Amino acid sequence: MRALLVVGSLVALLTAALGGVLSARLRGAASPRDRAADRPYLLIVLAEFAAAGLGAAVLVAANWSEYVPVLVCLVVGLHFFPLAPLLRDPLLRPLGVALCPVAAAGLVTGLASGVSAGLVVGVGAGVLLLGYAVQALIRAYRPA
Repeated sequence: MRALLVVGSLVALLTAALGGVLSARLRGAASPRDRAADRPYLLIVLAEFAAAGLGAAVLVAANWSEYVPVLVCLVVGLHFFPLAPLLRDPLLRPLGVALCPVAAAGLVTGLASGVSAGLVVGVGAGVLLLGYAVQALIRAYRPA
């Protein structure tokens, strides 16, 4: 398991580095920023942080802190639905669809077994988000 975490971490680091390089190159390109999307984007992200933060506080107060990762995974999955049209990325929808069952699997596993809900959610969400990041990077290097 440790070897998989190291490999996943290295792939994530490489993906982030390549994404940073690509972003820096495109910053000077003639791709104008859509300022009309700034406000809705900010509102969606603020709602996401508020829902995750307030929900986490409630779970901690109820002594259910082990389920905070489940809530965060669900909120992150749901926030991709309004972001997909705003960012003009239809692949955010399947990512959101995939993250919601991961959250449910973490909840069920945490309630029904001795396996940590956070472990299930962390591995599942990590794999999905890394997969999305890699394909987004590939799409950016090979524009349609």
